[in-house]
Amino acid sequence: MADDTQITRGEYLVTIGGCNDCHTSGYFFGKPDMSRFLGGSDVGFEIPGLGVFVGRNITPDKETGIGKWTPEQIVTAIQTGERPDGRILAPIMPWHAFAHLTASDAMAISAFLQSLKPVNNQVPGPFKPGETVSTFMLRIMPPGEVAAAATK
Repeated sequence: MADDTQITRGEYLVTIGGCNDCHTSGYFFGKPDMSRFLGGSDVGFEIPGLGVFVGRNITPDKETGIGKWTPEQIVTAIQTGERPDGRILAPIMPWHAFAHLTASDAMAISAFLQSLKPVNNQVPGPFKPGETVSTFMLRIMPPGEVAAAATK
């Protein structure tokens, strides 16, 4: 069981790590819904050739979040990009940077995430290239590409 000091450290790391940005609904519209803090985004990132990825629900909800993950599985996902089901996280997730966290800092993040109020929010996706996307999305384009024209 995590202690208050470890949870406080995890909260600090999640805050400076910007986890709220990609994992909280409303953030990209300038109005984060803090009642659903870290409960999943409403905007996906489109990565050419890979698809569209929406920031997942990382609260301890057992049905729609990471509530069934062990602390070690959370740390593995944060530091190696591999989920318990074997799927590799989207390239937009900065696990390469988080791989440099100390073991105690990575475990503190896990403890903080597990201490949150569970948010029941099933996030759509990931979407493969060509699939219909049901969320707003941010398009990541290589240099020299032309922006998509607005449809009439």
